[in-house]
Amino acid sequence: MSNSVLVVEDQEDIAAPLVRTLQREGYDVTWVDSGKKALELLAPPYEAELVLLDLGLPDMDGLEVCKAARDNGYEGGIMILTARDAEIDLVVGLDAGADDYLAKPFALAVLQARVRALLRRSGPVEPGDDDDALRIDVAAHRVYAGEREVTLTGKEFALLAVLAASRDKVVSRDRLMAEVWDENWYGSTKTLDVTVGRLRQKLEAAGVQEKVVAVRGVGFRLEAAE
Repeated sequence: MSNSVLVVEDQEDIAAPLVRTLQREGYDVTWVDSGKKALELLAPPYEAELVLLDLGLPDMDGLEVCKAARDNGYEGGIMILTARDAEIDLVVGLDAGADDYLAKPFALAVLQARVRALLRRSGPVEPGDDDDALRIDVAAHRVYAGEREVTLTGKEFALLAVLAASRDKVVSRDRLMAEVWDENWYGSTKTLDVTVGRLRQKLEAAGVQEKVVAVRGVGFRLEAAE
């Protein structure tokens, strides 16, 4: 069964790409544009497993929505999406019951990885989540092979996050260029091949069993260890 995600965002130009990205990853997505509508859905039987919550809603502050949902007994993940990136806002948001906080603008690759991480916190353990598996700490921008940290550049990390969010599935070159670099990128895709090569070398050197595999003419896939 697909994980269900509730997107609470009043600006359609922001909500639409979020919804498309999540649906493409196989999530069951519902979008509402106000705090009132969100709270109507964040009531028993609590169908949404994760909420992406904008703070600047037209009818009420997102922090009020977050606190009210928690007061009503909602125990799913809540990720705040906001242009307010001051430390005090982060603290207030977490105090209100949020699990994560993502400042706008953000890369879709980072969003995908954080969504996956939040769902895994309360969901069943997936194959490959043992002590020897590749671990991605999205909030800290760190990658581990078991207990050993793997040092990656920003682009290498974003690339790995996109591939890991679609484990064992082929991710097209166009999609990787759009999400890791820029959707309007007009330069050579050779930079993608170079970055993939560096990422492979670092993962192999760290003893990571999962491999980045090229699919000729299509893209790349992160293959889980057998």
